[in-house]
Amino acid sequence: MSRQRLLPGAVALAITLCTTPSFAATGYNKPPEPILGTMHTPLPPSALADPSNRTLLMVQQAQYPSIKRVAEPYLKLGGVRVEPRTHARHDASNGYGIRTCLEGFSLIDIASGKERKIALPAGACPGMPGWSPDGKRFAFNNTVADHVELWIGDVASASAHRIDGVVLNTILDSEIQWLDGGNTLLVKQVPANLGNAPSRSEAPIAPEIKESLGGKGESSTYESRDTLTGPEDEALFDYYTTSQLAKVDIATGKITSYGKPAAIAGIDIAPDGKHVLFETLKRPYSYVTTWERFAKDTSVLDTGDGSVKVIDTSPVADRVPVGGVPTGPRDFGWRANAPATLIWAEALDGGDWKASVPNRDKVMMQAAPFTAKATEVMRTPQRFSGMSWLAQGDEPFVYEYDANKHWVRVTRIDVASPGKAPKVVWDYSTDEKYKAPGSLVMQRQPNGAVVVQEDGGKVYLRGNGSSPQGDRPFLDRYDLASGKTERLFRSSADAYERVGSVLPGGTRFLVSKQSPVDPPNVFMATLGAATTAADGEAAYANSTTPVTHIADPMPQVRGVKKRLVTYKRKDGVDLSFTLYTPPGYKEGTRIPAVLYAYPLDYADPSKAGQVSGSQKTFDFLRGYRLLLLAGYAIIDNAAFPIVGDPKSAYDTYMDQLVADAQAAVDKAVELGVVDRDRIGVTGHSHGALMTANLLAHTNLFRAGVATSGSYNKTLTPFGFQNERRSLWAATPVYEQASAFFHADKIKSPLLIMHGMDDANPGTEPIQGPKLFQAIRGLGGTTRLVMLPYEPHWYTAMESNEQEVYEMLTWFDRYVRNAPAPQATTK
Repeated sequence: MSRQRLLPGAVALAITLCTTPSFAATGYNKPPEPILGTMHTPLPPSALADPSNRTLLMVQQAQYPSIKRVAEPYLKLGGVRVEPRTHARHDASNGYGIRTCLEGFSLIDIASGKERKIALPAGACPGMPGWSPDGKRFAFNNTVADHVELWIGDVASASAHRIDGVVLNTILDSEIQWLDGGNTLLVKQVPANLGNAPSRSEAPIAPEIKESLGGKGESSTYESRDTLTGPEDEALFDYYTTSQLAKVDIATGKITSYGKPAAIAGIDIAPDGKHVLFETLKRPYSYVTTWERFAKDTSVLDTGDGSVKVIDTSPVADRVPVGGVPTGPRDFGWRANAPATLIWAEALDGGDWKASVPNRDKVMMQAAPFTAKATEVMRTPQRFSGMSWLAQGDEPFVYEYDANKHWVRVTRIDVASPGKAPKVVWDYSTDEKYKAPGSLVMQRQPNGAVVVQEDGGKVYLRGNGSSPQGDRPFLDRYDLASGKTERLFRSSADAYERVGSVLPGGTRFLVSKQSPVDPPNVFMATLGAATTAADGEAAYANSTTPVTHIADPMPQVRGVKKRLVTYKRKDGVDLSFTLYTPPGYKEGTRIPAVLYAYPLDYADPSKAGQVSGSQKTFDFLRGYRLLLLAGYAIIDNAAFPIVGDPKSAYDTYMDQLVADAQAAVDKAVELGVVDRDRIGVTGHSHGALMTANLLAHTNLFRAGVATSGSYNKTLTPFGFQNERRSLWAATPVYEQASAFFHADKIKSPLLIMHGMDDANPGTEPIQGPKLFQAIRGLGGTTRLVMLPYEPHWYTAMESNEQEVYEMLTWFDRYVRNAPAPQATTK
């Protein structure tokens, strides 16, 4: 049967533009037009406002790099991937993607809207820029054939230039830090006398040995990505992470080195611009965890006299409880409104969230010259997760988090009076979307310190503004004395508007605005008179003036329509999804559909069904959503909550998963859009496991596409998602959640895709082939596609083209053009 007869009317036109491809035996495949052209459309630039809010730095990012860039040879060393050719980092800082090159910069004057392009040399590979505190310059790295350069952009001249003599070491990040408000930089350099990299043949030949000499201590699977494997790796790790701290004078190019070369990790400059907090990794290295938990010295450099004082020495932390923290001092940082005062936390529960204690952490403070005994300023009932300081005063906002209860507590304390009880400001579930207070708006001081933005005893809160109708972001003003909150701005109902910077005085602010037909652009909003909205909410009337004028880069997809759909699970839990229909869709016509979801964990069932996201955003079609251009409906981001006490929620994982899917399918069919007999399902990572399990345990879907999944949970025996019990403590849970153990029930066709260099230890590349082998051996219909050089998220243009090609071909064959389903007893 032809697709034209299956999909009558205007939809047939959209389908004929996207002819079903056939499978090829080798090489990369491309999807047909108009999908292919959409994938090659450049993304619009993103805007970065300078700290003074005078200039926007427009950053042009690439849609996808080439497979040649992704295939650059690299080494796996203690949780980072290193390119030997460039002495640069290969992976993104989160470890799940590839470091990519930006395509260019331009400057827009906020007052006039005038735009000036920054000229860069042909073939430049710049990284993400960082503004100087005074907003006059920005710095970025630029990767060339055999090293990484330091570049400075200048606002006045709208130009950028290289600082000669600086070779940056980007392996452990934090390679560029601004000093003196914008006149100098602190950098991590590759030492000039480093020499050639050690070859594996030069390293001692020895067996790989790991041992455990007793002492209980779980170690999360997610701490063991690309770990070191032997003496050769240790030598290479030393070589590539060794850095020299140096100060660079922007005007003269003078370079002043500090201390000795070492494996320097994080760097944090004190507000006085003189003291520098930094971490130095040291041996013995661990073979079971990544560099973040290697043994280290935490030290402070005095750039005035070049002296270094060791503040703390921490051993390797490779036995941290799942969901816990290391014992001893951790999370060092500077008090933002003092010249040079350190703040850190220490666990009082052994770092184990399962321990019953009155307080989890104590918070310590110590001022330069760090010779006096540190002062304990408070104890937190929940895990300490940071402080936000005002520009002046002794009363910061203190954040605590209970990962088990999904709970946040924000208090204000008086560090000058440690015995004084904290004042609770906000106390709420992180699952709560509708009443979430938002996040404090921060600003960068002239000295570079980041503090809470304050105007006349009031601070600002910025939030998503989630509601049953979707997100409507807001800006509130909070009175520090009275604790009362006043709403200044709320996104209009027919657009998606989000406040970025708030200008001094709080009467003007930069807003990013978009709608289903308008791409994101920056506007200057001016606060008007107080008013009352149609829903009775007090607010202010605001006028806006456009600052940027970015055109629609993908007009060919504006025919796509979407709507928010709400419904209930059979147990009464509220759910929602976004239903997308393809260009030319005729209402009342039933068409094939693909459901996408990612199961999320909730401690409170009343919060699980709260709507998030917006129907008023401007869509850039990527991945599975591109199937809209082939005539499919997309049941997108269907709510798949797993609800219950995190200690036991996964006891009912499968029942809840099936109930979530049944409710979503029933609702999509009820709307008259989706053909119940032609629905596919897809998901990524934990969503890929969901996809395989739904094919095994339901008859709802004709076929599935699972990308980068973890299908055998016994291979992640110390927890997964919010399940913190070990395999040995909850064996039935691991077996029930593992699609691998139910491969004999997977009778619907399943396409399995995986990156061959997946850096996520929970979804190691072995997971895909093993599930494929099981389904194949049991007589099921399956296809395995392993993408060369790709990590957890696919990066290369060729890989993404292949993914969409495979999805379209699979769903066309087994969903759109599938024969009528036969009754089963599954």
